[in-house]
Amino acid sequence: MDTTQNNSSSVDEVPARRVEDFETATISLFGTVPDSIVDGPGLRYAVFVQGCSHGCPGCHNPESQPACGGTETRVADVLADIEANGLVHDVTLSGGEPFEQPAACAALAAELKARDYGIWCYTGYLYEDLARRNDEAIKHLLENIDVLVDGPFVEARKSLELKWCGSSNQRLIDVPATRRAGHVVEWQPVTFSLEKPSNW
Repeated sequence: MDTTQNNSSSVDEVPARRVEDFETATISLFGTVPDSIVDGPGLRYAVFVQGCSHGCPGCHNPESQPACGGTETRVADVLADIEANGLVHDVTLSGGEPFEQPAACAALAAELKARDYGIWCYTGYLYEDLARRNDEAIKHLLENIDVLVDGPFVEARKSLELKWCGSSNQRLIDVPATRRAGHVVEWQPVTFSLEKPSNW
């Protein structure tokens, strides 16, 4: 996959935010999908936040871009709805732009990780830009993400052959491995090799 990045996706201008208390945190939602099969591997619960400043041409959720218009929801209520769904054990944060509501998303992600949910997150920002931000909420959100799909959607690089991302500049980043290595490690799907036992 081509990993050339558009460096215009900087978060330098975003002021630092603190992590919110889970019990009082609210999140502005564009919507949720309790049984998504397109926002990461397997059956997942997808949380789409409201508000995104990237304005990528060809965005598949253009109605989620305005900061206004979302449904203000208690993060605790989102968690309760996820837990009530007995079919999923993986959650995807998308939007909209989760890193423009990092405190609320971090509060939700931390509670989900404490319950052993797997977490993917889509962002139009670059991992490197997010990782160098002196922002407690952004750092806390990154700490609780398993796979980050980063980079803006670029319509000219759109490909229907890509899995779980829309354009070839976007990366599927294994965040825990990246944090350990100190450089970006791309996520690889688990593969299974079925071999006939030697005694057959």
